[in-house]
Amino acid sequence: MARTVRNAKLDSRSGRDKLEIRREPHWVVISKGCALGYRKSARGGNWIARFRDDAGKQHYHALGAADDAMDSDGGALVLSYAEAQRRADDWFKLAARGFEEAVAPTGPYTVKDALTDYATAYKRRGGKAADTMQSSIDALIVPPLGSIALSKLTRRKIENWHEALSTTPARLRTKPGKEQNFREKDETPEGVRRRRSTANRVLTILKAALNHAMADRKTATDEAWRTVKPFREVDAARVRYLNDQEAQRLVNACDKDFRPLVQAALLTGARYGELVVLTVGDFNPDAGTVHIRFSKGGKARHIVLSDEGKSFFADRTAGKTAANRMFARADGDAWGVSHQKRPFADAVKAAKLGKLTFHELRHSYASRLVMAGAPLPVVAAQLGHSDTRMVEKHYGHMSKNYVADTVRAHFGNMGLVQPTNVASMRRAAD
Repeated sequence: MARTVRNAKLDSRSGRDKLEIRREPHWVVISKGCALGYRKSARGGNWIARFRDDAGKQHYHALGAADDAMDSDGGALVLSYAEAQRRADDWFKLAARGFEEAVAPTGPYTVKDALTDYATAYKRRGGKAADTMQSSIDALIVPPLGSIALSKLTRRKIENWHEALSTTPARLRTKPGKEQNFREKDETPEGVRRRRSTANRVLTILKAALNHAMADRKTATDEAWRTVKPFREVDAARVRYLNDQEAQRLVNACDKDFRPLVQAALLTGARYGELVVLTVGDFNPDAGTVHIRFSKGGKARHIVLSDEGKSFFADRTAGKTAANRMFARADGDAWGVSHQKRPFADAVKAAKLGKLTFHELRHSYASRLVMAGAPLPVVAAQLGHSDTRMVEKHYGHMSKNYVADTVRAHFGNMGLVQPTNVASMRRAAD
């Protein structure tokens, strides 16, 4: 609202203290058909909004407790006179648009309802990684927050959930009906950063769902979540990549049935989920490309192969029909979700590479391209990104760009470091 309508009886604690205790609220008219009320009781006062529709019907809405005994908490539970007017104004706008048509007829509209409606709309619009988002909703948002009505949701509840999520270790695959298993909690700075980054991503999903509910007129205000802030400076991940010698050690340490998947990841930068659905027909020997038909972003792409990559895929497809799987397990079955984790962990341990995930083979591919001077748009296209933002975020510092070349060419030698014949060894893997 543009300004606060002043009222000597209601806009101060001392003024409200002089009012009589009664069931009927003390009203101040905000605009035609809209009024803000203060109901005083022996246990403290509460703010109420009243709206008269075009048919003359009165509608009432409880806004929250007045700051008679306690100071305002920013509008979460306790409201000052000005805050009560702002919240009432949000409700008046919703009421004027016919809010009663948007209210679920079977009961209060909950956080779970908002998430369900948002997920449905997201899938209908062709949003990226809808299944992954739904998994986060089901596992991390619905259990602690799903049953809360949006009218009862507060900033404090969201912040407490966000903080708790950031301190919870990563979940492990658990059989249905069994108690959820978790990884050992990693208290290193990188472990803390990863958990907070995950908490931020899930918070983004929750906020998007609640904003969708707001746009659909399922709630009158976004005060509960608008001011909830994500953790700062936790999304710039330290990229782990393998040099050529480490990549060779890893490949040599792999089981012979699993080895081709690792080789393919290092030669293409494709995700595990993209590789396991490849067929022989997806390799074009004339163009020297692999067609990724099913990707995380839902957009197909063609990965251009190096000479080594072309030789690898030519060998994998020799004598096979186009419909054959490019990669299969020893028993002929397809590689499934998470089937790579155990053999990959065994190979990493045997190769003495420290902590490493299959996804970091994709980082290795991208890092090698960038450090060799490949333009970032080319790297983004190979990885399947729609623009260069993600590539710049993770690999931009490796690029042989104009700034780096200019600084090194013009800064010169200050004479602070004496020449030496000692060659430093590569730092051991974390």
